[in-house]
Amino acid sequence: MVARVVSFALRGVDAYPVLVEVDVQNGLPSFDVVGLPDPAVREARERVRAAIRNVGCEFPLRRITVNLAPADLRKAGPGFDLPLALAVLAATGQLGEKGSGVLPGLGVTGELSLDGQVRPVPGALAAAEAARACGLRALLVPAPDAAEAALAGGPPVFPAPDLSAVLRWLRHGGPDAPPGAEAVLRPVTAAGPCPDDPPAVEDLGDVQGQEAGKRALEIAAAGGHNLLLVGPPGAGKSMLARRLPGILPPLSREEALEVTRIYSAAGLVPAPARLMTRPPYRAPHHSASRAALVGSLHRPGELTLAHRGVLFLDELPEFPRDALEALRQPLEEGRITIARTGGSVTYPADVMLVAAANPSPCGQFPGAGCTCAPAQVERYLSRLSGPLVDRFDLQVRVARVSYRELTGAAGRSPARQSERVRARVEEARERQRRRLAGHGCTCNARIPPRLLRHLCRLPPEAEQLLARAFDSLGLTLRGHDRVLRVARTIADLEGSRDIRTEHLAEALQYRFPLPAEAAGARP
Repeated sequence: MVARVVSFALRGVDAYPVLVEVDVQNGLPSFDVVGLPDPAVREARERVRAAIRNVGCEFPLRRITVNLAPADLRKAGPGFDLPLALAVLAATGQLGEKGSGVLPGLGVTGELSLDGQVRPVPGALAAAEAARACGLRALLVPAPDAAEAALAGGPPVFPAPDLSAVLRWLRHGGPDAPPGAEAVLRPVTAAGPCPDDPPAVEDLGDVQGQEAGKRALEIAAAGGHNLLLVGPPGAGKSMLARRLPGILPPLSREEALEVTRIYSAAGLVPAPARLMTRPPYRAPHHSASRAALVGSLHRPGELTLAHRGVLFLDELPEFPRDALEALRQPLEEGRITIARTGGSVTYPADVMLVAAANPSPCGQFPGAGCTCAPAQVERYLSRLSGPLVDRFDLQVRVARVSYRELTGAAGRSPARQSERVRARVEEARERQRRRLAGHGCTCNARIPPRLLRHLCRLPPEAEQLLARAFDSLGLTLRGHDRVLRVARTIADLEGSRDIRTEHLAEALQYRFPLPAEAAGARP
């Protein structure tokens, strides 16, 4: 007899349906799994056998063949344990007529322990979205994952605490069981979104002085621009970057679902499971490898975990060169494709890249306290390729704060400054959303080149200024476009419909060459 049940496999951060077919025939006892299973799926045979016996059911001593369709896609992960066990029991008539009847319309995922407990698996939210797309009537997931799966708003989600409870539920009719029936699993409803964060503990008002850095931070947040902070140690670069999440607007529902799906696939959804409505903030250590940043076939990297949020790379020149170079294409396209012999997968990667760097190994260049030889400075900064630096819309020098700025009234920032800045950022973002509606982007940093001339028109005086700066600053075509986008954001912050000359002039101030060429000219 053949029994069938639908399960799910992850591919990147999305799930696709897998039909689990089990055929039980007379013959020498065997348990074969076909359909490109990975080792975790092949090991499911032993977990399923032990779980079925330990809940008091009979494991058939017959020839069992399992097919996972489609057969041309590799199946990974332990989420096939529960559907395998149910299909084996259905094929041997142990679910009863009601249970076997409802099984084909049920989506099932979950890992089994040896005693029949159902353990959580990654990607419950993606599985629920796939179940909705397939038109399944109900979804059965591990109890700890049920609230997460319910966020998708798809078919009813039923929590599976253990195999015994699932069997009792199915024998009573599963989703069709009357509400008052014994041992009925109750569908789980989605919790509301994460409540608004309290005022940021790390407020922008904590930063004394650094008005230029704060201004650049506000522009970056308003337009979604990449930001590079260069300055000596202790100047406040990292302190500024850590305050960026506090001035970013909340995510829309669609964006929140995207981010939560990514964290679900990585097994990182915070408890209790709710939509993640705040932009993520990731700050990997500079020893992170290329794979840790960009991801692998089976796990998203830091770049994807920062999707719709901020990726902060402190001590930028200390990162491996190959890891930094791997960021170049994703920063342009907003996604990254990992191609390996075993296949390929595309992850979303629409991030704000914020980086901090010292100007030299000792950090004091070009001041008199610098102890580095010119060759050392040049070698240190050569770790940052020109094409990578060119992808930073805002490049800001952060000077060390003087004692007078630190203690004087001029350097004191008002309390809860982040709230006021965030209000201005949200107003600017709303202007951008209205302007860019229908163009496939929501912020100025993502304006496609074909629309730049239309959306970022310059008055004649500003055109002349840009023409002079193009040659004097050695702007690339990419740099030219990024200056226009930043100028558009500055105009949005001021509530101006058009870009004025002063907006462009300020945008040009945020393009400066790294001081490697000046290393030999140090006094």
